[in-house]
Amino acid sequence: MQFEVEQKFAVANHAEIEQRLTAMGADILPPIEQVDAYYAHPSRDFAETDEALRVRRTREAVRITYKGPRIDSTTKTRREIEIPLADGPAASQIGELFQCLGFRLVAEVHKRRRAAHLVWQGQEVEVVLDEVRDVGPYVELEIAAEEAGLDAAREALASLAAALHLSSNERRSYLELLLERR
Repeated sequence: MQFEVEQKFAVANHAEIEQRLTAMGADILPPIEQVDAYYAHPSRDFAETDEALRVRRTREAVRITYKGPRIDSTTKTRREIEIPLADGPAASQIGELFQCLGFRLVAEVHKRRRAAHLVWQGQEVEVVLDEVRDVGPYVELEIAAEEAGLDAAREALASLAAALHLSSNERRSYLELLLERR
C-alpha cells in the first residue's frame, strides 16, 4: 500500500529555498498551473473523517485523487490513490459525473507550482514551491513510501526541512487554509 509522507511550510518567498535547493544539486522545473477541485461526499463529512476527493487539472493531465485520513501527528502521512484520466471529453466531464452521483463541489484551489527532485538520505524527495491564490507561498516536501518505510521517510523529511531552514510545519491542507480565509 502506497503512502504519501508530506510536510508543508509557509514561507515569506521562495528565493532562499531555491538557492539552497540549487546548492544541493536539485534542478527546479518550470512552473505549471494547477487547479484542484475538491468534492464533498453525499453521505459522510470528509472534514470529520479527514479524507479528500480531488480532481487536479493541469495543461498536461487530469487526475482523480483520494486521500485517506492522516495517520500521524507530525506529518501529513496518508494513503493516497491517484488515477490519471485520458485527455478528452471524459476528463472534462468528471466533475459533472461526481455531481450527478451526489458529490458537491466545495472549492477550487488554484496554484502555480514549481517542482524539484532530489535524493536525500537515500530517499527520492519531491520539493514543490507553491504560490497558492488567496493563501500565499508554501514549500512542500514529499516522499512516496510503503508502510515499512514510513519512519525513514519521516526522518528524511525532518532532516531536509532543517537543511532548508524550514520551520513551522503546516498540517492543514490548502483547501482548509483557503476555506478559513474566506
